[in-house]
Amino acid sequence: MYMKNTVLFVCILLFSGSLFAQGKLTADTEKSKITWLGEKVTGQHTGTVNLKSGWLTFENNKITTGEFLIDMTSIKDIESNQKLEGHLKSDDFFGIEKFPEAKLTLTESTPFDKGSAVVKGTLTIKGTSSPVEFKTAMQKSDEGTRFFSNIVLDRTKFNVRYGSGTFFDNLGDKTIFDEFTMKVNLFVK
Repeated sequence: MYMKNTVLFVCILLFSGSLFAQGKLTADTEKSKITWLGEKVTGQHTGTVNLKSGWLTFENNKITTGEFLIDMTSIKDIESNQKLEGHLKSDDFFGIEKFPEAKLTLTESTPFDKGSAVVKGTLTIKGTSSPVEFKTAMQKSDEGTRFFSNIVLDRTKFNVRYGSGTFFDNLGDKTIFDEFTMKVNLFVK
């Protein structure tokens, strides 16, 4: 009788562990893509930055937690403008020598309704953290799950103030808008 109870207890633990593990989804960094868009008075620039690693937990039709590291050293301009890329990596913008990674920590979401939800968390750029909230759409397939988000951020909240009309006067057509957008296509499994 003792042996049967022990075997039953171990089976229940294993089954419970496998159910919990199914709630944690790991990012596929090769199949995920982050595109950025920054605008200024005279135009705009767009490019990419790589996801270094990440995971999230998904339970009861909601994102409950998650953490994603963004490789700021990988920032690229879509037109391969080396001067712009160098400037973005400098202390004027993201200071990648001292801050090679940005981190997004997810803390909760609303339940997904018709494939979308609102996600909340904290983003850390240049060692400065600020709360974020954004809408995400979810698409499931046999291979995994994709989440699509357009996250609009105020760069000045992360001490990225170069060319900001909010902090500097008389910039004229050299003004760079404070808000920039990160378009996220995240693949997890």
